[in-house]
Amino acid sequence: MELEVKLSEKSYKVVLQRGILNNINSYYDFNNRKVLVITDDGVPSIYSEKVINQIPSSYLLVLKQGEQTKSIDSFIKIQTFLLENNFTRNDIVIALGGGVIGDLSAFCASTYKRGIKFINIPTTSLSQIDSSVGGKTAIDFLDTKNVIGTFYQPEIVLIDFDTLKTLPSRHLYNGLMEALKMGLILDEELFNIFKQNEYLTRIEEVIYLSIKRKIEVVQKDEKESYYRMILNFGHTLAHPFESINNFENILHGEAVASGMLYMIDDLKLKKEVYRIIKTMNISLVKDYSLEEVFDYLVNDKKADTNYINVVLVKNVGQGQIVKMTYEELKERIAGEKDELNNW
Repeated sequence: MELEVKLSEKSYKVVLQRGILNNINSYYDFNNRKVLVITDDGVPSIYSEKVINQIPSSYLLVLKQGEQTKSIDSFIKIQTFLLENNFTRNDIVIALGGGVIGDLSAFCASTYKRGIKFINIPTTSLSQIDSSVGGKTAIDFLDTKNVIGTFYQPEIVLIDFDTLKTLPSRHLYNGLMEALKMGLILDEELFNIFKQNEYLTRIEEVIYLSIKRKIEVVQKDEKESYYRMILNFGHTLAHPFESINNFENILHGEAVASGMLYMIDDLKLKKEVYRIIKTMNISLVKDYSLEEVFDYLVNDKKADTNYINVVLVKNVGQGQIVKMTYEELKERIAGEKDELNNW
């Protein structure tokens, strides 16, 4: 399967195929280029071995698994490696791993010598469904998620469904929360796959449809001037939830699952989403301080001085961007928190 991202300045393909790691050189010419493959110690080494064995001049950098790796220290480590090994703008950085590795590697590629070529090979459900396309790059700073970043598009995205076989179930379900989000805001057909509990048997279709819908959004609004904010459904609270927990003991999709429930206006639909979430044993965020949440919200990319854009859903497939004052949002969260804690 193939999808194409068509943007004004650059277009690229997203190739989805089982076993694609066995022949990545069929999709891109790596001859006469240095290639740095960046991964982490949570990614099975067999994947990086497959990749570097197909590239004549390759280097491997293995980082520590976890959100904490998406940091200034890792950024400096990668830039130092590139510079000391004389990488040029015609050489390549490959991200092989989940969303953390993808965001970090892309940010490093976008800033090294004002832009080196970048290829994304996402290996988790979260990175395949969500961060594989769209061009957002970032690192975390001062306990604030994704506060430093750029928009930078890859040369190509290669998705191998077989990498999901080695993914722990918690991480698999974590990524599926982003697909559930996409169904709720843009695609009733996708949502119904979850409603019918067929998300595992039809996981390739789930990933394909999720990426297809995201591409449609990004093509209309590459740099999130407005419409692309629809993809932030559930994220208004998810990022503070992650920051409050110091990015420990909570995965991104789990935080998004919690954040979505606060932004669904139809009670029947909210209960259906809650049921779907619980079938995956997703733990919801319940123990937090409202004041602490708002301390993080003031630094959110979706906010300005007096207002913040949030995404609400009343009907499946019809997400809406709504501008709220902080006080309006605080009242909403307080009321929803009491209700959800009683479920």
